[in-house]
Amino acid sequence: MKSKKILNIIKRLFFITVGAIITGFALGTFMSPNEIIDGGVIGVSMILSNVYKLNLGLLIIILNLPFILMAWKKMGTKFVLMTAYGNIILALATDYFHNIKATGDLLLATVFGGIILGVGVGTILKNEGSLDGTEMLSLLISRKFGVSLGEFILIINIFIYAAAGLVFGWESAMYSVLTYFIGSKVIDFVIDGFNSSKSVRIISDNAGAIGEQLIERLDISVTYLQGIGGYTGADKDLIYCVLSRLELPKMLDIVKEIDPKAFVSVVNVHEVYGGRFHKK
Repeated sequence: MKSKKILNIIKRLFFITVGAIITGFALGTFMSPNEIIDGGVIGVSMILSNVYKLNLGLLIIILNLPFILMAWKKMGTKFVLMTAYGNIILALATDYFHNIKATGDLLLATVFGGIILGVGVGTILKNEGSLDGTEMLSLLISRKFGVSLGEFILIINIFIYAAAGLVFGWESAMYSVLTYFIGSKVIDFVIDGFNSSKSVRIISDNAGAIGEQLIERLDISVTYLQGIGGYTGADKDLIYCVLSRLELPKMLDIVKEIDPKAFVSVVNVHEVYGGRFHKK
């Protein structure tokens, strides 16, 4: 068990290192030379670095430090240490790549900067790390005041991109927003991957037959749940299962084939743990 924990820590450190270097490469070679900024603390660091001609890597560490210390008790020592380590590697990588201009084309810088940034940040998030103090602050604020995480980050970033518009010009601010959007989509892809899972609930008068066919033809496990119809008050059988994105169309075909009137609810599942049924 101890050796597994050590290997797990080494693996996380390795991917956080790789992710931070990739992120630093995106910031240093695509975004910063073209006055395209990221959101959160990193974005504030990029604005201050440009205005006052300060070291970008050092600013990222200094501005993130209060948030890291603030999160120490709430998020645990391991997470905070991983975050601090990721910030140090990001600062070193950003300084190394700083102003090595990959392209002067703003559109190319926006698209490829966003993609590379998303890969780097997504790799870190997938390995339980973080690079930006805004995320940690938003977690604390959302728990205390009941504001959603997404709303808080959005509000902060509106002010940051407005400041970027005043400093760099509104065209640059719009490219920055586009980079942020591209990066967020790539982050989702890196975390979920090709094999993102779907949680499915099926309500049908032929639940038994549908469940048997799902087990037989898709080789998946299903669970039967008991429910009561809100309108009729009649007993209802529900099927619950988790399957991959690629299995979903075939599952829907099976359901329609047996009961065209069946009610089907599909929800994205970011992580799945536990076993999977296989036919004997």
